[in-house]
Parts: sequence; C-alpha cells; structure tokens
Amino acid sequence: MRLSLAAIGQLPEGIAEPGYDPTAYGVGIVHMGIGAFHRCHMAVYTDDVLANTGGDWRILGVSLRSSKIRDQLEPQDGLYTVIVRGASGDDAQVIGSVAGVLWAPDDPQRVLEAMSAASTKIISLTITEKGYCLDPATGSLNQAHPDIQHDLVNLGAPKSAIGYLVAALARRRDSGTGPVTILCCDNLSSNGKVVERIVQEFAQQVDSDLAEWIRENVAFPSTMVDRIVPAVEAEQVQAFAEQYGIEDAAVLQTEPFSQWVIEDSFVANARPDWAAAGAELVADVAFHEEMKLRMLNGAHSALAYTGYLTGYETISDTVADPVFERFVHGLWDEIMPT
Repeated sequence: MRLSLAAIGQLPEGIAEPGYDPTAYGVGIVHMGIGAFHRCHMAVYTDDVLANTGGDWRILGVSLRSSKIRDQLEPQDGLYTVIVRGASGDDAQVIGSVAGVLWAPDDPQRVLEAMSAASTKIISLTITEKGYCLDPATGSLNQAHPDIQHDLVNLGAPKSAIGYLVAALARRRDSGTGPVTILCCDNLSSNGKVVERIVQEFAQQVDSDLAEWIRENVAFPSTMVDRIVPAVEAEQVQAFAEQYGIEDAAVLQTEPFSQWVIEDSFVANARPDWAAAGAELVADVAFHEEMKLRMLNGAHSALAYTGYLTGYETISDTVADPVFERFVHGLWDEIMPT
C-alpha cells in the first residue's frame, strides 16, 4: 500500500498519523523550493500547528527546477513520512501540512495565481543562496544572470524565484489581493533584508511604482534555521517499505534537534502560531545568527580541522573522544562572552 489519504487509519504500528484531517484546512502559504530541508523543518512546525490549533495554513509547494518532488508527492496526496533518528531509536511521523506541489516550468501561470491569491498570506523560500541570483562581489542582484535578464523582459512567464516574487507582487497590487509576507528560510545572514533588497532592485527595473507599493505593503522578516537533513537514497526508501510494510517515495530522515528563529514582523500579524510549535519569535534575529555562527559553526569547524589531523573521519567520532569534548567546551568558554 502506498502512503496517501486513503491509507490514513490503516497505517502500520510505529508510524504516527497526522493529528488532524488534512483536507479540513486550506492553503495559506506558498513555499518555493520544497526540498528535503523544508519538509523536515518549516513543514513540520506547521504540521504541529495544524494538529494543535488548526487554521488555513497548509502549504502549497513550488519546485522551480525539477518535477521530482511533485512526482513523488502527487500520488501520495502531499503526505510523506519524517523519521527522526535519535540515540534512543527512530520516531516516524506522517506530515500532512503540504497540500500539493506545483512544478513551475509546467504551469507558471498557476504558480503566479497561487502566489497572488487573497488566501495566501505568506510566500516562503528555501532555494539555497544560488537561487537568489546574487552578485557575490556586491551582494546585490546579478542583473547579468540569464534568468534575471529573461524575467526583466518576460515577467509574465518568469524563470527565477525573484522574477516569480515580483510578478506575483505586481498581480497582488493590480488585483487588490493586497499585502503579503515574504519569509526567507535559507542560510543567508540577514536573509530577510537580502531578499527585500534584491526584490526592490528587480522591481525598480520594471516599475518604480511597484517598488514603492512593495515597500509599503510587503514584510520581509529575517530568520535563522537549523536542522540536519541528509539525502535519502533509493536503498533507504526500500528499507522503509520493508520495515513498515508501506511505500513512501518521499520518506525523509532527520535529527531530533531543530531550531527556527523568526523576526516577528508579519503583515497584519498573519502567521501560524509557530511559537507554540517550538519556534522562537523575536524582535531581532541578528543576535541569534551571531551565536550560531560563532558557537555552532565555529566549534564545528574547529572539530573538523583538528579531528581530521588526528585521523578521525567524522565529527561524531571526534566529539566522542574525551580530549575533544574538553577542547570544545573550553572553546565555548572563550566564545560565549563575545
């Protein structure tokens, strides 16, 4: 049996089902770049909110480059399993927060309609740094990028994520569907400010009045995200089917730890209650970013360099050594005051 809405109520022991009827709630979020990280991070937080308080906050995913995730999730009604692998064993949970996935090249107009719908309160992104078409030297929009050049003259059928954002915002202005929040969940420092800047740079090229409308009607909160989500190979999909007796082409695995810090500056405060699901809603993300970069990333790099020189192959092997455990705690004692 393949995972789908029809399978709910018949899932084998050991797989937790959604704590709500997914069909009872509508879409309030359009997410661009619905890869493995998003489905183990933001989609899980949103699934928790739906189970606890409900609301029209389901997610319509958009894939910009590949139809793979659409092809995996469409036969499964958007459902997939997240396996959290911890020291005490595995916990498997079916996630119901994803209402479906669109492959943008297949129907760009349908994507733009979803992004500009009055019911869409948040447009979120995990498209990796490359997807923002940034000029690495200046941090501004790379207007020489082929996709950006295409979109500047073909905004009705965009290719880039930035082109889709600006085209959708133009539709919202023209149709009166109104303000929206754009929520970047990529590992970019001050990511909300970065996205706001490049959206403005693009909009100025096509319509200065639109740029002004965006300035007055669109929020760009910054976020900090963290969770390790390894790639799943075909052998692991098969192993899941053999262990649980159900086929899930989109099964994912992740670690127990998850962190999401969000600047609480949404248009009309329209957002799910992610704080109740464990996210941190703060006034300024910058302090949290600095803590992560110095304490987590800094310690990780230090363990990688010294562990490699000692002959260890992984971070887990390195930190299991009592010498390195003492080393990293001493390092943190130096980093924390900064």
